[in-house]
Formats: sequence, C-alpha cells, structure tokens
Amino acid sequence: MNDTIAAISSAGGPIGLIRVSGERAIEAVSAVFEAKNGAPLTDAPAQKLVYGVLRDQKGAVIDCCYAVAMHMPHTYTGEPMAELQCHGSTAVLRLALEALFQQGVRQAEAGEFTRRAFLNGKMDLSGAEAVHDLITARTAEAAQNAAAQVMGAVGSPVHEMREELIGMIAHFHAVVDFPDEEIDPLLFDEAAALLHRVTSRLYRMAESYERGRILREGVPCVILGRPNAGKSTLLNALLGRERAIVTPIPGTTRDLIEENVKVGQLLLRVTDTAGLRDTNDPIEQAGIDRAMAEANASSLILAVFDGSTPLGEEDMLVLARTAGHRAVAILNKSDLPHACDDAKLTPYFEHIISLSAKTGEGFEELLSLIPRLVGLGDGALDGALITNARQAAALARAAERCEAALYAAQSGMTPDAVVMDAEGAVAALGEITGETVKEAVVSRIFSDFCVGK
Repeated sequence: MNDTIAAISSAGGPIGLIRVSGERAIEAVSAVFEAKNGAPLTDAPAQKLVYGVLRDQKGAVIDCCYAVAMHMPHTYTGEPMAELQCHGSTAVLRLALEALFQQGVRQAEAGEFTRRAFLNGKMDLSGAEAVHDLITARTAEAAQNAAAQVMGAVGSPVHEMREELIGMIAHFHAVVDFPDEEIDPLLFDEAAALLHRVTSRLYRMAESYERGRILREGVPCVILGRPNAGKSTLLNALLGRERAIVTPIPGTTRDLIEENVKVGQLLLRVTDTAGLRDTNDPIEQAGIDRAMAEANASSLILAVFDGSTPLGEEDMLVLARTAGHRAVAILNKSDLPHACDDAKLTPYFEHIISLSAKTGEGFEELLSLIPRLVGLGDGALDGALITNARQAAALARAAERCEAALYAAQSGMTPDAVVMDAEGAVAALGEITGETVKEAVVSRIFSDFCVGK
C-alpha cells in the first residue's frame, strides 16, 4: 500500500471529485494545483478548501477549482489524502487525472480506497461491505440501513460477542492448564448463561437476512390475470403514471413490462404480463409463456380478477399458477356492480382485496398489505437487518457452534469440548469483522466496488 492512488470519485454533475490517497497524496496534488493565495497545498490547514488553478505538466490551465489536504490519521483511508473539486466535465476530470499520473500517482483499483480504510483499521469488514450497500442503495430505507452499518450497527455487536466468548475461552483454558484443581461447577453455569444469550442473539441476526435482502434488492413481483382483468391499469396505478397501454381489446399486452415501484419501505420490481388464456396467436402465446415463467421466478404474485364478472376458465389458469407462491387476490373494478363469486377464491388466497385500479378505491389497503407480507412494515431501520449473504452465513455458523458449546457446558462435558466449539464461533465472527477472513475473500469483496470508492 505504499503507492499513491487517485480516481474520479463522483462525476456526471456540475461538480466532479477526484480523490487521492497515499504517502505522496498532498504533495502530488500540490504539484498540479496553484492556490490563489500563492501558498502550496502542503502548507494549507487540514480539511480547509483552497481555491486555485489546476494545471497540466506543461503549465496549461485545466480548470479553476478547489483543493483540500487531509492529514492522517483523520482521513477515510487512514493515509494522507487530498481531493480536487473540479467542474464535472469528463474532459476536465480526465485531464486532471493525467496530470496526477505524471506526478507518479497511479489509477486506483475498484474499492481500493475502502480496502485501505479496512486494512488501516479505520473500519471493520462489515462496515466496508456496508459502504458498498450504501453506494448501491436503491431506496432511502436501504441507504439508511447501510449507513447505520457503516457506523457499526453490525460490527459493534459482533465484536462485543466475540470478546465475551474469548474471555470465556480464556477462563476455561486456565482451568485446563491446572488439571489437578477441582473445577468449580459455577464455571459451567456462567458459561451456559453466556452461550445461551449469545446463541439467541446470533440466530436473530442471521434470520434477519431474508428481510434485509428484500430491503436491498427489492421483491420480484408479477401481475397475473386473464385478459382485460385490469392488470395494466393496476400497473399504471402503482406507478402513478400511464406506463402500459390500456384498451378493451383482449391481448393488448403481449410482452413483459418491468418497472420499479416504491411501496412503503419496499422496492417492488413489478412485471406486467400478457393475459392468461388459450390462444392460437403465436405472438400472444409467446407472451403468455413468458408470463408463466415470470410467475415461477417471482416472490410475490398480484393475481388480478375482474370483480364485475363471474370467474371463468381463464381465471382457473391464474389460480393454478399462484399455487405455492406468496400471492394476493385482487378483485378489480369495484367501481362496477359486483358479480364475482368471492367464496371460490377463499381456499386459494389468505388475502383478498377489493379495489378499483381505475378510481383508486381500496388501493391503500393493497399498499399497506404488501410490505407486511414480506416482513417490511413501518419502523426505523437502525442497521439491524443483515443484507449481506456472507455475513448471514458466518452468523449462522457462529450460532451453531455456540449452540454446540452450550450443549457441552450443560451436559457436563470436559472443558476442552466447550472450548473447541466456542473457538469455532469466535473464528466465524472474525470472518464478519475481518479479523479471521482470508485474503482471497477480502479481494473478492472489494472487487465488487466501483472505482473511486
């Protein structure tokens, strides 16, 4: 990590940020930046914006911009850092980088700034992974959960439990080292109490992953129904705009229409599909085949029925496709006289909602139900939801090893049996914070980052 690295950290707007980190970061920026006050950036106060001119190797002006020097250890990476705040033009930022490269700075790799922060002890691995989640968050709630994890919502309790287990293991080792001494039964009781508490906490954290994954990735949702049941009208109502073409002609929707919809704290990845029916039209049949495949891959099905007409054979195709899936029956067209036999739907659906996608009547009931169905009702997101599959797997392994150690302590087994499983739990928890993780895993984690972060 002796190299000084640089990368465009943000672009595409009126302001573009170039970030530099390493032993020569401030010196390199000072070589290409001429402050208006005439003082080199190396003499500038830390964390203070300095206005000046950015020049290339030949002295030509690249931009009028700001620069800031940041001194270790109070930096993101734990190294000396400097930043240039330029105009956001791609040409300006590219020329600025080239000027820095002429000073011996090299292009940063994907995730290298955050990786240096991790290696320099500025954050643990769970916090570093949360930076990636924060950058890629698709909703405000996902960003809120990730920001809390950057601040230690996962790393802090994991570190705390790990230290408690290490203390218990040390106590048991002391007993093992003096085999002639009689073992105090209280030692096993205290260990069992600790292991029970930690095991329960670890399982709760691991089990939050499914909800956390939904928060981060959203829920694949398909709108299914026979032709003219009102599927496209429902999609337009969810979006609040006319996205799908709505006509009284059956078979208007023939291909998949995909959109993201925010419902409470939840991102719904909605797909409108072709109406399910028997048809001789090969194009329409292709759309129906795609609808079937999409339904199989979805986590939630909004099964739309025309509440103004009796259930028919085509509706039976919809019922068959929802089997085994999380699904909501929607009796659409509540603004028209009701003619559907609701009792025929009751055996197939836990939730049946009557609404009018056209007028919006009953729509709020659907919007409040969907987040609750997937376990994301209203509530503050404090980082407690695990959104990372690697962390969830490590938490589950740690819980299993703690549970095994708890059984050993309660069964009166020898101290080394308790210690062996407890040490396995400690190692698994270390994978989350990065204390026992392998280099190959670290490299894979940061390779998913974008350049400049």
